[in-house]
Amino acid sequence: MPYYIVVLGTAGSGKTTLSGSLREYLEDHSLDAAIVNLDPAVEKLPYDPDVDVRDYVDAREVMEKYGLGPNGALIASMDMLALKINDLREEIEGLRPNYFIIDTPGQMEVFAFRETGPIILNSIIGDNRRASLFLIDGLQVVNPNNLLSSLLLSASVHARLAYPQINVVTKTDLIPGDELDKIGEYLEDPYSLAEALDSPGYLIWSKDEIGLLLEKLMLFDVVKVSNVSGEGLDELYAALQRVLAGGEDYYTEEPNPVL
Repeated sequence: MPYYIVVLGTAGSGKTTLSGSLREYLEDHSLDAAIVNLDPAVEKLPYDPDVDVRDYVDAREVMEKYGLGPNGALIASMDMLALKINDLREEIEGLRPNYFIIDTPGQMEVFAFRETGPIILNSIIGDNRRASLFLIDGLQVVNPNNLLSSLLLSASVHARLAYPQINVVTKTDLIPGDELDKIGEYLEDPYSLAEALDSPGYLIWSKDEIGLLLEKLMLFDVVKVSNVSGEGLDELYAALQRVLAGGEDYYTEEPNPVL
């Protein structure tokens, strides 16, 4: 049975780039991987999708036909896709890779706050093993307040989907070493992040309460990755294997020889 990796995150966090880099990494290690593009509004992709949702519904056509804005067209497109889910699932099941990588839209309301996203994902994945990668834009979370917001959104997506989840800090090649070390410190010590927040007096929680909250939010594995250099992809694969296969590398059993 294949493993499913669902790539989630806000717009600009690097989902599409990581999806392509992860497929290349798996294939370089002699593992078959297929990418499902689940974004009906994307214009260009840096990879060739094995299954493309735009073959079923195109958000730009929906926008023009119904006079909707970009966000409304995306939501309407996902609702329409749910009506074609059997055809989409049949196409996906016709492939036989070791891994499916599902590249999702950037608008997080589709998966964090609406019914359609989880319904589509659960219909595609079925009873197969799955893990979600929640991407955190490393350039943005140099600011402690942005890191807190990203961790809260990560927890919201996890609560919505209830998938085993790994948080991935992206774009590490663009972050100065001292700032990257500071992000690592924040992720290892929630109270240091609570202390670093700007204007804590305006928050509804005290620093101690924020620290306690962050202790829960930081139970996810966190991996730092550069899509450009490939740094961190070994660690990401190891984290995925801990979730998907209990630490064992994927393998295909050879059939018993005929005696």
